[in-house]
Amino acid sequence: MTQIEFLNIVMPFKDKVFRLAKRLLVSREEAEDATQEVLLRLWNNKKKIQEYKNVEAFSMTMTKNFCFDKLKSKQAQNLKIVHSNYEDGNTPLQKQIELNDSVDWVSKIIEELPEQQKMIIQLRDIEEYDFDEIAKMLDMNNTAVRVNLSRARKTIREKLTNTHNYGVK
Repeated sequence: MTQIEFLNIVMPFKDKVFRLAKRLLVSREEAEDATQEVLLRLWNNKKKIQEYKNVEAFSMTMTKNFCFDKLKSKQAQNLKIVHSNYEDGNTPLQKQIELNDSVDWVSKIIEELPEQQKMIIQLRDIEEYDFDEIAKMLDMNNTAVRVNLSRARKTIREKLTNTHNYGVK
């Protein structure tokens, strides 16, 4: 396999690998390192890539496992959440502050979810994978993925509603 063939296979989903790594590791630098490591491992095993039915799903599984290993190690002690998803020049400043605050709250709530729910939220709502792909990546059945996604969304909705309604009677 040539470098160009490898890039044609890997480039379409490298950003998804990064976003998953960032969701799990939180730090941008850690996520960049994880993405680079996963792509390097794919390159080193480029002869076996053709054997995999879905290289993207395989790389997402590799990313998940690598990030979990990284989190278990001592290297992941000082990670910080930073989000800047909402940047719109037409949005009034007050609304922009409220949106950024909501994004921060949702990020904090997602970080408090159990690992499995956190992964499913990331893969379904952010990466937009379908249920079959998520079930295959996480080695779960479809029903379990749907139940965990439902519970995660319910938890996020309840905690965010409680946050926004704080002090309102």
